[in-house]
Amino acid sequence: MLNFDFQNPTRIVFGQGRIADLTKLVPAQARVLILVGGASAEKTGTLAEVRQALGERHHATFAGIEPNPSYETSLRAVQQIREGGFDFLLAVGGGSVIDAVKFIAAAVHFEGDPWAILEKRGRNIARALPFGAVLTLPATGSEMNNGGVITHRAKGAKLAFSSAHCYPQFSVLDPTKTYTLPPQQLANGVVDAFVHTVEQYLTYPVGALVQDRFAEGILQTLVEVGPRILAAPEPVYDDRANLMWAATMALNGLIGAGVPQDWATHMIGHELTALHGIDHARTLAIVLPALLNERRGPKRAKLLQYAERVWGLHDGSEDERIDAAIARTRGFFESLGVPTRLGAYGLGGAQADAVVAQLQSHGMVQLGEQREITPEVSRRILEAAL
Repeated sequence: MLNFDFQNPTRIVFGQGRIADLTKLVPAQARVLILVGGASAEKTGTLAEVRQALGERHHATFAGIEPNPSYETSLRAVQQIREGGFDFLLAVGGGSVIDAVKFIAAAVHFEGDPWAILEKRGRNIARALPFGAVLTLPATGSEMNNGGVITHRAKGAKLAFSSAHCYPQFSVLDPTKTYTLPPQQLANGVVDAFVHTVEQYLTYPVGALVQDRFAEGILQTLVEVGPRILAAPEPVYDDRANLMWAATMALNGLIGAGVPQDWATHMIGHELTALHGIDHARTLAIVLPALLNERRGPKRAKLLQYAERVWGLHDGSEDERIDAAIARTRGFFESLGVPTRLGAYGLGGAQADAVVAQLQSHGMVQLGEQREITPEVSRRILEAAL
């Protein structure tokens, strides 16, 4: 196991009806800006619950954070915070809203052009406004980590950042808030959590038995509950609760402690989203099977472990088991209604060059846990995903 530091200060408040706990979680004298995406938080009554829980605290709302949160929209929120004197932020939504609030919290008092935060991947963040979250879409794990991804639409860039200053103080996780989500968003959430786990698990062995077993448990849980959630005529609380907690556990730092991490699937996927607007999770489903096949040599030991422990594959040669594990992964995504080929999104081989050019422009020229995924390898992965 590799050396590691692990600290996660975010308080999780989990269960039905827990939005009412905001009355205890948010400082009594806080001037609160609630940040949301579209109209769903209002329509479902979640925003009304939040406002009721805030009671007499001064609060206002900023709406319009996109599914892939933009730099431009984030700066409008920064302006409202500065003009209104808000000193506490509350994200109400999924990972995109929470990601944006992390960036906004850091940008409010940042000296200079806030784009530098993203150019430096958050290493230059010295402080951030305190904030909490009310999660409505389980997927990214942003509710219990210190990272985010922001898109600069004018530049066509989608960049990740992280900082110890960007952990939510608390996150409220009420599984019933997933009951009104459309099937596509639920499927995306399952895929997102699955690939987050794989990025930290499918690398090479370092003797991290606890992390491996945790990761395998998360993957098995997603394989079990994902199809059941999509097939159920009515929401089942326990399945929704397990999806929500699995997505949180997938990226709160626990399974990534002391192990090598990949993240090439995410880096390539980010460029597909920036260029073509494909949902983040769906770009991951496109890239991952092709990447696993391309990197089957360096990942061989963990792919065989994955085949056995997650998919129960014991028969055949090693290569046959690896082939079957990759096929099962692709089939799992497809069973959720998530296409795994670029062609399903109307994209052909010509798009590979544009994605590779974007990777190069952002310095993504040595990706993966071994730093061996060069632009040429990224191109092969994209061509295999056609």
